[in-house]
Amino acid sequence: MEEKTFRNYEAPDVSVAVKEHYRKMRKNQTLDYVRHMHKKYLKFDKPMDLWEAMRHLNSLVDVSDPDLDLPNVQHLIQSAEAIREEGRPDWMQLTGLIHDLGKIMFLWGSDEDGTSQAEQWGMVGDVFVVGCKLPETCVYPEFNKLNPDMHNEAYNTPTGIYEEGCGIDNVDLAWGHDEYLYQVLKNHEGNKLPEEAMVMIRYHSFYPWHTGGSYKQLLNDKDAEYLEIIRDFNKYDLYTKSQKIYELDEVMDYYKPIAEKYLGKGPIYW
Repeated sequence: MEEKTFRNYEAPDVSVAVKEHYRKMRKNQTLDYVRHMHKKYLKFDKPMDLWEAMRHLNSLVDVSDPDLDLPNVQHLIQSAEAIREEGRPDWMQLTGLIHDLGKIMFLWGSDEDGTSQAEQWGMVGDVFVVGCKLPETCVYPEFNKLNPDMHNEAYNTPTGIYEEGCGIDNVDLAWGHDEYLYQVLKNHEGNKLPEEAMVMIRYHSFYPWHTGGSYKQLLNDKDAEYLEIIRDFNKYDLYTKSQKIYELDEVMDYYKPIAEKYLGKGPIYW
């Protein structure tokens, strides 16, 4: 499939729900909201086996995705299998398999804060930096003006509350599954995934940066390395989407030893 067939948000067949999702996301994802979500969700008090978490994604379809309407677990397996087929390292195969697992927050989420099956604006979709000006590279940039922070002089400049060249590790991104899984794994004692994997997990939805070229004033030298890592991963995250259906149980025999190698055998605390 040609790359131009993906992420076309102006295509006639893009659902009204996709656009409405981004309208809500842009309106509601403020700096205060993001800080509240960190306090609410980063308690790491919900033990769950990795494969149980994977099975829960059989119940979730990502409403922000204009390219795929299958349960999210299918996208994860498609990504992992494409990475495996090209003989990439086992840790990267596992990263492909788990990179969207943060979406299981819908299990204890709510409509009010956008982390439920019905309201996903706090869970999925392209993320952006909060606390500084929203760029035109955001999906549906016409919604930027709906964000209350863009009417606050402290937050609506190119650097906002941040120092120039601070690096993306030191900014707050819109809340979503990327940051949630990153923080969960960072807290997980058994995590032996390399730094590259953690970068892939944390920033794969940060399209205004890695694809749009925005936020140059915030970047540092480390971010140039991150960009290469993300662009490498992105082709497996984006261009492997298809209607091919996998059974999780059929691929578990292969991936389970890899998961145990890098994440251990015990539960993960969400």
